[in-house]
Amino acid sequence: MISTKNPQLVRQMIATIDTNSAYLSEIDGYIGDGDHGNNMKKGFLMAQENLNEAMGIREAIQTLALILIDDIGGSMGPIYGTLFRKLSMGFKQDTANEQDILDGLVKSYDAICDLAGAKPGDKTLIDTLSAAILSLQAGIDDGLTFSASMEALKAGANRGWEATKNMQARLGRASRLGERSVGFYDAGATSCKLLIETLADYCVINDLSEKK
Repeated sequence: MISTKNPQLVRQMIATIDTNSAYLSEIDGYIGDGDHGNNMKKGFLMAQENLNEAMGIREAIQTLALILIDDIGGSMGPIYGTLFRKLSMGFKQDTANEQDILDGLVKSYDAICDLAGAKPGDKTLIDTLSAAILSLQAGIDDGLTFSASMEALKAGANRGWEATKNMQARLGRASRLGERSVGFYDAGATSCKLLIETLADYCVINDLSEKK
């Protein structure tokens, strides 16, 4: 489990998007508008300006969510804002374990499916999120340690992201390309993978059960 009493997880997520913004826009440029990285970077850096050290993880995630909903253009602002708003519900206590994180991710998944009408196989971030959730659930069912379950979460996210390359886009601008969208990664699935990896790595490094 991890302590939820500081905003450092969100700061690391912001750094991940900042560092990878050009890459994300490049990925998006193949079958989308080419602005995914720039838009994400804008929103995440705006959130950084509104964080303070007195915030816990939940409040920091909620701050990020509100800014993404209000200030990012296109569809990704509301989608990622919804994802983080729901994810924050898993961080209600002073600590969070693997089940708390799973619960938040499941709430995120359900809300985005309702909002965007997306489902696994549509070549969206839902493919990354779905595979990550299934892998984490399997790890919990198998009795993995907290750190090992976070590694399972990360591995699942990577599998879901990889799968989007061979999918035909069913939603968004890329869907207009039909079969020509096959052979490219989805930008939203890519950013989702990076953010889940950041979450998992943070949890492994800060696992309180390993510090007893």
